[in-house]
Amino acid sequence: MTTPTPDELLVERAKTDIAAFGELYERHLRRIFNYIYFRTGNLHDAEDLTEKTFFQALANLQRYHFQGVPFTSWLYRIAHNIVANWHRDNGRRKSIQLDGLAYVSDPSSDPLETAESVEEKVELRGVIANLPADRQQLLTLKFVEEMANAEIAQVMGRTEGAVKALLFRTLCSIKSELAKPRDVGLDQALRGMDNSLRQVLGRSNEAKSAG
Repeated sequence: MTTPTPDELLVERAKTDIAAFGELYERHLRRIFNYIYFRTGNLHDAEDLTEKTFFQALANLQRYHFQGVPFTSWLYRIAHNIVANWHRDNGRRKSIQLDGLAYVSDPSSDPLETAESVEEKVELRGVIANLPADRQQLLTLKFVEEMANAEIAQVMGRTEGAVKALLFRTLCSIKSELAKPRDVGLDQALRGMDNSLRQVLGRSNEAKSAG
């Protein structure tokens, strides 16, 4: 099995060979599209902004030099800035697209437990939709893109410690907003929420593609 060419080598080739940039485009298109779709909530706009992201990346490729910042992080920073400008120009509220999620229950599961599970996920979706933009972005990168805190820090322009602190505050805020009494400690509740967030955000992520 052929080992994929590392991004950094492809980038250097792409500076003089457009075909190499095409490989980078195909490799990262879906992830960048999904990220932008979550940030805009509109399929047409997500497609348009995704193309703008890669066009801007190509136009500025000569400026990119690997110095500990992965090419993917550089792409996400471009996507983040383009989406931020889109929101500013359109005067729209930044929110994650959470409509149209379908929950497939296990036929062998208890109907009452299944209904309660769906209700909890719907409530969780609503809480996420009302979070500030930076916290929505953080959840998208953490639970949809499954990035490490260090990589999230590079994308968001923060320190790794600041990302950890913001993630903890965000999860605590979500737990508080859900306002459901629990007989478990905070740490255990947060671990359970981690799985729910992956289901809520991740399943929506799988439902969409860039064509």
